[in-house]
Amino acid sequence: MHHLAHKAAQNLEAVRQQKPLIHNITNYVVMNYTANALLAMGASPVMAHAPNEVKEMVAFAKSLVLNIGTLTDDWVESMIKAGCKASGQNTPIILDPVGSGATALRTLSAQQIIAKTSPAVIRGNASEILSLRDANSKTKGVDSTHSVDDAAEAAQTLATELNTTLAITGPTDLITNGKQIVRVDNGHPLMGYVTGTGCTATVVVGAFLAVDPDPLSATATALAYFGLAGEKAGQTAEAPGSFMIALLDALYTISPEDLQNGCRIREN
Repeated sequence: MHHLAHKAAQNLEAVRQQKPLIHNITNYVVMNYTANALLAMGASPVMAHAPNEVKEMVAFAKSLVLNIGTLTDDWVESMIKAGCKASGQNTPIILDPVGSGATALRTLSAQQIIAKTSPAVIRGNASEILSLRDANSKTKGVDSTHSVDDAAEAAQTLATELNTTLAITGPTDLITNGKQIVRVDNGHPLMGYVTGTGCTATVVVGAFLAVDPDPLSATATALAYFGLAGEKAGQTAEAPGSFMIALLDALYTISPEDLQNGCRIREN
């Protein structure tokens, strides 16, 4: 997988040089942290969700992040408006279906957004991704009750059906476009103890999508970079509070060369 290690370095370099504007319609819980993560890695975040503004804002953006973590009907309307505009101008969309499968509102909203906006990438935990396929999936809160391996075959089928790239994140991340499967082994256990690390992984993918036209390689390389940042943060931080700050610092300090040498991506 040497070519994806090299691609990861190229993508990080491109984000830092181009400083792409990433439009986020995301949840209250993570807005500040995900905006800081985008800034730390070299991208430019904008957090705009008013229904009468999103079409104008997304016109300037290089990618669109949709995250259903704190849903209301207005926010779904905004996401679909922005998504339709983005699709019309070939701006890539990444969807984070937070808690899909846990409630009808979340599951139906995720399915509606997918049907109307055609996301390039959908990132979630195994339960969230599986819920997009199977209405009988019941998630435990918004945590994963399925393993990544449980979801591998289903994800491959689903990626083909939805014509998208699916990223299932966990101790090992699995990314598939229906044809290929790529796994990323980077990460750190403390990532699970800070709220919004999944949402942050999504915006990092959004930034890489802004510079890499291939959703599979953009997603795999972004998740390797974010996982490596977790590993680097874990070298100095021993508990969640300091880890959260160290993770932002790592996104800023990791060089393209560090990423090329440290990323653990495998294709199988």
